[in-house]
Amino acid sequence: MKAGQDRMAEIIPVDKAKTLDGLFRERVQRSAQKIAYRYFNPISEEWDNYTWEQMNQFVARWQAGLAKEPLVAGDRVAVMMKNCPEWVMFEQAALGLGLVVIPLYTDDRAENAAYIINDANVKLLLLENSDQWQEFLTIRDQIEGVQRIVILQSFERDNRNLRDNTRVVFAYDWLPVQASEVKHVGDDPHNLATIIYTSGTSGRPKGVMLSHHNILSNADSCLQIVPVLPDDVLLSFLPLSHTFERTAGYYVPMMAGAVIAYARSIPQLQEDLLTIRPTLLISVPRIYERVYAGIHAKLAEGPGFARWLFNFAVAIGYSRFERQQGRGNWRFTHLFWPLLKKLVADKVMGKLGGRLRFVMSGGAALSAEVSRIFIGLGLPILQGYGMTESSPVACANRLEDNVPASVGLPIPGVEVKLGENNALLIRGPNVMLGYWNNPEATKAVLSPDGWLNSGDIASIDAQGHVTITGRLKEIIVLSTGEKVPPADMEAAILRDPLFEQVMLVGEMRSYLSVLAVLNPSRWQAFIAQHGLNDNLDNEQQRQQIEEILLDRITQQTNGFPGYARIRRVAVVQEPWSVENGLMTPTMKLKRAKVMEKYQAEIDRLYKGH
Repeated sequence: MKAGQDRMAEIIPVDKAKTLDGLFRERVQRSAQKIAYRYFNPISEEWDNYTWEQMNQFVARWQAGLAKEPLVAGDRVAVMMKNCPEWVMFEQAALGLGLVVIPLYTDDRAENAAYIINDANVKLLLLENSDQWQEFLTIRDQIEGVQRIVILQSFERDNRNLRDNTRVVFAYDWLPVQASEVKHVGDDPHNLATIIYTSGTSGRPKGVMLSHHNILSNADSCLQIVPVLPDDVLLSFLPLSHTFERTAGYYVPMMAGAVIAYARSIPQLQEDLLTIRPTLLISVPRIYERVYAGIHAKLAEGPGFARWLFNFAVAIGYSRFERQQGRGNWRFTHLFWPLLKKLVADKVMGKLGGRLRFVMSGGAALSAEVSRIFIGLGLPILQGYGMTESSPVACANRLEDNVPASVGLPIPGVEVKLGENNALLIRGPNVMLGYWNNPEATKAVLSPDGWLNSGDIASIDAQGHVTITGRLKEIIVLSTGEKVPPADMEAAILRDPLFEQVMLVGEMRSYLSVLAVLNPSRWQAFIAQHGLNDNLDNEQQRQQIEEILLDRITQQTNGFPGYARIRRVAVVQEPWSVENGLMTPTMKLKRAKVMEKYQAEIDRLYKGH
């Protein structure tokens, strides 16, 4: 009881914070000497800490730098950096001056970033390094409206020629050595705080306008259902330009007083997990899917008894979970759990740091099978649902009410209902102000009485649990009239570690097919196992490879309806990425672009049908 009281006492109320910079101010006042952020120092090659008071001093310096520029409240400033304390310093400094912050993805293409910069009339741009400016130099004439470009890391000597633009300064030169108190010029919670541009799987991205209250209310609602503690440590690795990370992995911990550690990179995530030993993780499904695939790949290489023991442990663990949720009975086999936990679960959890209390998943659908593995090993995984336009969380599972196949109940203060074509509608204080400079797009998704049309197809059970069944614009309609939401089937195929990326096709065709990008290392093992080579130009060999792949796909998808059977597969050798324009910065597939690029392959899959 006392722990719960201490937790509630530590949480900063929305009406006390009022604004996002007000939230930071309150946290500094309450926890000045407490560790706020952990980061890897590349100079010392060690992990260092910043306290809240130290962060406050840095924010004052960044504010003094911004104050030197001809900026007024309401002006837009953009940040294009990986997750780091400086990202927070810059944003808090800007928000305190009444500026509107626009996050950009570090791996987005320069021309895409230029569109956003121009659309929002950005006055100041913060970049991480000179390589990014090198990219912008190719389209410098497209961002002439930017008055100042600040680069965090100094130029290398051989890049000094990049300093030919008077707008460009180094943060080291631009920031004063010290500054006075942090300013908070506004206290209207309904003022515009940020414009977040949606990825745009088709067409140009739209700028989602979110107020301080939109985000603060969302963070507060999340804390009412997710027990984040003051002594929790969250490892942050989703980009802060992603709304899910920004609300749940930045503002929620700040509101609760928890510590945030910034991972170095996704390739170094495994090592960082072991070093930081986080108690909480927030991720998109792909990370969990990779861990899942890695576990099964290792089991496949080991003895049969190890596979049996692992599966037995997961089955018992999941059965215990179902009983704890009130959906199952006690079984004699539950008595084996302490031993199975020691022999199996603890070893797997140890590779994730060994201290995780629970993890959260959002941004896309997480398959029930992947959830089952983690939950069966004793790690609760809470799937939620939201969108940038809802700040972003709308629904989430709870520890005491967790239905893994669903995205849970609406969070406190948020209403949901089904509209036309079973589209999920959302209403609450978290719903956006509208799209920047785009009243037509705003009117298309936001009703006069405040209901936001998510564009996702859903069902709601008698208890109120929401299940997302598809996306209105992504539903594949076969020539037979059957409708197939591709996401679930694609997630099922990706359970096989051989497949790195897949996309279902079949619009107005008589059957479904798959375009598949294979995991490079497992591809080599695959062709060696079957006595083949990687020459896909050989028609006979290509057919043989596709038949074997189709069998593996069928194994993963045999639980879907008969009309959704996949009959053909084509191997695509170039991975889909942000760089080649086939993925959005939030790692969503641009289906129309993929289909356009591989139209010849798709036509081959349906030749003669």
